[in-house]
Amino acid sequence: MSTRTFRVTVRGVFDGLSAEQRAELLNRAAEHDVLRAAFTPEGSLTYDVAVRPAFTFRFLDSGEAEEDILEATERAEASARAWLEQRGYGYKNLRSTAEDLSQAPLGKRQRREAARKGS
Repeated sequence: MSTRTFRVTVRGVFDGLSAEQRAELLNRAAEHDVLRAAFTPEGSLTYDVAVRPAFTFRFLDSGEAEEDILEATERAEASARAWLEQRGYGYKNLRSTAEDLSQAPLGKRQRREAARKGS
C-alpha cells in the first residue's frame, strides 16, 4: 500500500478578542501573512485581523488508506483548537476541508510529464 498525502484546511473566525489579544495578533501579523502560507505537519496559520477576524490553518498529513483522511482532519482540527486555546483566543465557526493529493487531478504540466514518462 502506498502512502497518501492529505492537505487539510481549517478555517474559523476569532471571537471575543480583548484589546491586548488583538494588538498581539496585529504585532505578529507579518509572521502569519498569506504569502507565507504553506501546508506543514505542524500547521501554518494565516490571518489579517486588520481586515477581518478570519483565520486559516493549513496542515499536511498522511495515511495508508482513503479513510485515513477523516482522522487527519480530526487531528488538524484538534491542533488548531489547541493552538487557539493555549493562547486564550476565542473562536467560532470552525470548519475543515481536506484533499487527498493522490485523488487530485493532474495539472497540464503534470499530464505532459506523465505522458512523456509513459512513452
